[in-house]
Order: sequence, then structure tokens, then C-alpha cells
Amino acid sequence: MAELTIAHISDIHAGSPYFVPSMMDRVVVELNELRPDVVLCTGDLTEMGFRPDYVTAKEYLDRIEAPCVVVPGNHDARNVGYVHFEELIGPRWQTLSLAGVKIVALDSSEPDLDYGQIGRANYGFLREEFAQPVSFRIFMLHHHVLPIPGTGRERSMALDAGDLLEVLQECNVNLVLSGHKHVPYAWRLERLFVINAGTCSSLRLRGNTKSCYNVVRIGDDRVRVARKYPFHGEEELIDFVPSTAAFDKYICRTMEEGA
Repeated sequence: MAELTIAHISDIHAGSPYFVPSMMDRVVVELNELRPDVVLCTGDLTEMGFRPDYVTAKEYLDRIEAPCVVVPGNHDARNVGYVHFEELIGPRWQTLSLAGVKIVALDSSEPDLDYGQIGRANYGFLREEFAQPVSFRIFMLHHHVLPIPGTGRERSMALDAGDLLEVLQECNVNLVLSGHKHVPYAWRLERLFVINAGTCSSLRLRGNTKSCYNVVRIGDDRVRVARKYPFHGEEELIDFVPSTAAFDKYICRTMEEGA
């Protein structure tokens, strides 16, 4: 198949004192220059779920020329914010088929709680959606499903991560995309690859991490994932072959050196 380019952004946090408007402006400019086939946003558009913050986040998303698939995060579900999400952003569950790639996006948030879950009642939906014949399968949610190095004590991942991962492997999902902890990372778990995004526009950063987002390029039995730093360059994160699960993982020098 022709190469499919996906931008993966997360954790905008509009309304937070740590939100940097100029950074988000730059992300929008870079995404429009990149011209991805789709932009996937894994939640926390807002800081507290208030309507004015959703309006701000929507203004940025509306400026992105590519189609966007968005799920809410734990911050978006605060203060009954999910009602504003549904009105201003769209449904909290979405599916998309694009050039042989199936994307399933589910809301993992729980009102006013930092942790979340997909829930056993929704596993049948996942099995049904991913049963369709496609060449590549992507699942996206806000909460991380594996502990992330450099984030301290584990407190707020998806509560049903073990059961969820088993279902995703049963469904032959190739790639899981998430956000939440503002620290980017990549894993391989058997034949499943899990990519966590950092924050694209917030200064709530742990250690030497930098604001960033991911660019996923899917070709014929090869997937390349790069990390892009707004105002700065791009570096390879992981490169893998879906049919064999062989992969190469790269050290991201920009984060380590504070460039």
C-alpha cells in the first residue's frame, strides 16, 4: 500500500498556566506543512474540563487541515467536561478505516478521576471492529497501558490494562497509541507495539523531556515512528516490521542532551 502518514499529538492542556500558546501555534503550522493523512489526538485537550478551555482547544484543532480523531483524557472529564467534549469536539468513541488501516478510538476516562479504563463491557466492541479484514490495526486511548520509565510511582494507568492488552493481542492489533504522563516512550510486547506521546504544548515536563509529538509512517510491512519537537527537528524513535515484529529502537539524543 502507499505510505500512510499519521501525526499523533496529545496533552494540549488548554487553560493550564503551563500551556504555551506559541508552542501549540507552531504544532499547527508543522502539522499543516507535514500534510498527514490523519491526526490522532489522545486526550487532555483541557486542564479542568471547563467550556472556555474546550473552546480554546477547538480553535487550534479547527486550524489543522487534516482530519482529526480525538479521544478525551482524564482532565477533560473533570467538572462534567465530557458534555462539552461531545458538543464541541465530537463523539468519545470513533472508528476510522483509511487505506487498509483500521483505527479504533475509545474514551478511557472516568469523571473526576486520574485513572481510567476501557472496561470488560466494551471488549466485544473491540473484537467486532477489529475483526474486519484490514492490513494494519491501531487502537488509541488516553491512559497508558504499560508503566512508563521516568514517571515515578505508577498511579494512574488504565485499571484494566492487563485484560485490555490480552484482547488487543487477540484482535491482532499492531499499534497502541496513548498519552497521559507527558513522557514519550515505545515498547514491543510480543507482536504488539505501544507508543506513548509526550505533551505537545505544555511545560509540565518531567526531567529533561521536551514538548513533542509523534509522526507514524506506515508502508508496506514497515512502520517508522519519529518524535518531532516543535521549532526543532525530528528523530527516529522506533522502526518495526508488522509481519515479523522485528524492530530497531533508537536513543533520542535531543531529550538526553537538552537540545
